[in-house]
Order: sequence, then C-alpha cells, then structure tokens
Amino acid sequence: MTAAEKIAENSPDSKSQIKRYIRLTELIPDLLKMVDEKKIAFNPAYELSFLKKEEQVQLLDAMDSEQATPSLSQAQRLKKFSQEGHLSLDVMRAIMGEEKKSDLDRVTFTSDTLRKYFPRSYTPQRMQETIIKLLEQWQKKRQQQHER
Repeated sequence: MTAAEKIAENSPDSKSQIKRYIRLTELIPDLLKMVDEKKIAFNPAYELSFLKKEEQVQLLDAMDSEQATPSLSQAQRLKKFSQEGHLSLDVMRAIMGEEKKSDLDRVTFTSDTLRKYFPRSYTPQRMQETIIKLLEQWQKKRQQQHER
C-alpha cells in the first residue's frame, strides 16, 4: 500500500487527489505561497509543479511583468512547452499576457469610480440597476435618432 493510499483511507480525498497535493511540493516556495493565498488555483498550480525550478523562477518574473496568474489552460500550455524544451521567459510572457476569456466577458468598476455619481445610501445592487436603466434609456434614444 502506498503512502497516498494509506492517507486516502482516512481522508475524504481520493488517492489521486492526495498524489496531486503531494505533487505541489515540487513548486518553489513563492509559487506555493500563492496557492496558499488563493492567488493561484489548485489545478493550474498542479500543472506548474511540472516546470523545472528555474522555469518556475522565470514564471514569477513573467507573472509580475504581465500582472497575471495562469489559468488552467495557460498552465497546461506552459507545462507542454517545458516538456518540449521550448519554454523561455519570452514564451511565458506571451502566454501570461493573453487576454483571458473571463476578462473579455466582464466589465468591472470600482465603487470609488462610481460612488461620486450616486447618493451615499445606494447599495452596489441599486447602483447596478440604475446604470442598466440609464443604458436602456440611452439605447432607446440612439435608436430613435437613428430612425430619423
């Protein structure tokens, strides 16, 4: 019986999940800390654990310069480039600099940006509802002008 199997007997996690947790010990301390702080999700972290230590150090640089952490698909591609011997700092920066789908599908405002336009009593929900109503009015107005 392997250590992972023994641990799995007394844990809600499966043997394969426990092996994945153990695999995270291959991460350099700075990356492991980011996993602990929930800055990097577990699944991407698992994929990154296959990068060589020096590649992991370079990845920190790429993440810092691009102000991004890897998604699962980015981490999988980083791992693949590493396994093929083609992972360089330039490749890492290119991958980390990609627009993530989640970033493309979302528009966010800080409350500081919006607060000056609303009474103090407005909740974020009420601010959002008001913004949507105003956009609907604006769209109607534009359609009316377009029809003329």
